Amino acid sequence: MKEDGMDMGMRKETPLSGGPVTGGMARAAIGRPMALWLALVALAALAPWLVSAYELNLLARFLAMALLAMGLVLVWGQGGVLSLGQGVFFGLGGYAIAMHMKLAALGDGDLPDFMVWSGLDALPWWWVPFKSPLVALLGVVLVPGALAALFSWAVFRRRVGGVYFALITQALALAFATLLISQQPSTGGFNGLTDFQTVMGVELGTPAANHGLYWLTLALVVGVFVALRALMASRYGTLLRAIRDGENRIRFLGYDPTPFKVVAFTIGAVLAGLAGALFTLHAGVVSPALVGVVPSIEMVIWVAVGGRNSLAGAVAGTLAVNLAKDGVSSAFPDLWLYALGLVFVLVVTLLPGGLAGLVADTTATPWGKRLKSLVVGGSK
Repeated sequence: MKEDGMDMGMRKETPLSGGPVTGGMARAAIGRPMALWLALVALAALAPWLVSAYELNLLARFLAMALLAMGLVLVWGQGGVLSLGQGVFFGLGGYAIAMHMKLAALGDGDLPDFMVWSGLDALPWWWVPFKSPLVALLGVVLVPGALAALFSWAVFRRRVGGVYFALITQALALAFATLLISQQPSTGGFNGLTDFQTVMGVELGTPAANHGLYWLTLALVVGVFVALRALMASRYGTLLRAIRDGENRIRFLGYDPTPFKVVAFTIGAVLAGLAGALFTLHAGVVSPALVGVVPSIEMVIWVAVGGRNSLAGAVAGTLAVNLAKDGVSSAFPDLWLYALGLVFVLVVTLLPGGLAGLVADTTATPWGKRLKSLVVGGSK
């Protein structure tokens, strides 16, 4: 079997020299990177004691967004399906948990404040199930997942793809944001939902709650990272990449590409919904401004900057772009979108592989190999 141009079935090779290695050398080559990853996770887990409360909240939000970015790696990087509508699923997850938190803070028969201001005298029927925390938690993943599965099945079975699929998903994001804004009495309109007090009986805003939510987000990022790596390395991942590289060839071999693409798109939507729920918990707000066309395009840029074929690159790209956004938009609010557009143009033209591709190219140089040998191990 070929992997990265090497015959992995014939022999084991060092990351540095490409030559055969002994069992001890192979364990060292695997063990050192694993130790580095574990050290990085441990450092991230210590963040509540290393950074300020504001910086911790930013980091937690960006890690939540990284869940969505990793889903895009599966959908776009591995499946070749460019979605410009991930904000829809992000918003569905966020609104699902937000609706529950608004209802949990009310007494019997009371309505959320924005509904009272809008003149409603009864809770809309589709709000009622979200009084249950279980329904809310299930809604975070099942509502985006079910919508994505139905939508993608209807589209992919008609062999719609490429730029046409991207435009359809972009239109979906625009329609969803417009719907939320137009339904002010039942969705909060442009302001969205905010002013949350508790979640699942836990008071929000306290140091203990903030730390717990951060660790939960970090644990989910690590878990999803490991799970997606395993999925991408499985037979399913191999077939998904084959569909990306030559869908007609896969059809000639007797495979139907539709179910593979539907599964990838659905997983991406579920991760986006989970990201939206976690972001809402950290930010304390969810609104149409977070789910429309522009946010959906920004999500694609995160992955493009990090590297659309790399899970680690997607996480790094999400953190880098959003940290830059926080800094630039705070100092120069009107310049951020121009800066973001410039970054995207530079990445597409100069770094098509993103940060992950840059790292791979760097480690292929002689001095990069020497540096890698110091980190990973191996003999020259």
